[in-house]
Amino acid sequence: MTEPDDQAATEIGATLLLERFLPYRLSVLSNTVSKAIARLYADRFGITIPEWRVMAVLGRFGPSSAAEICKATAMDKVQVSRALQRLTEDSLVSRRTDKTDRRRSVVAMTTKGRGVYDEIVPLALSREEILLEGLSTDEKHQLDLLLAKLATRAATLDGD
Repeated sequence: MTEPDDQAATEIGATLLLERFLPYRLSVLSNTVSKAIARLYADRFGITIPEWRVMAVLGRFGPSSAAEICKATAMDKVQVSRALQRLTEDSLVSRRTDKTDRRRSVVAMTTKGRGVYDEIVPLALSREEILLEGLSTDEKHQLDLLLAKLATRAATLDGD
């Protein structure tokens, strides 16, 4: 793809410079990184990116409701529902009715799911390490702070 002429784009009324638009850049980066990590587990375990995100939440926070998973992953209900259905069919997670609120179901990893999770985590962490090895310690710290700030601001935009 050729680089557009910024001046020409402005003259014809296009004001969005996509290659500089932060939401676009973050989305492309996120997709690129997710796909690179997914290659490590997709063929071996047959797990998709949304399914891995669900498992990652369960691995970090323990048994959770579908609504809690939606919130933690920023995925919509349909994506989470489909991921949970496949993970349940593959016996990687199980659902049970919450003892304190019978309208709510709780999802937990099975022993099989925990085994898969425990195999994927080191692979994912190694990819993260490779991704970040080009940054200094200070840059990694700064990136962490900036991402936290952006996440906080993005949460305020969601309510608009």
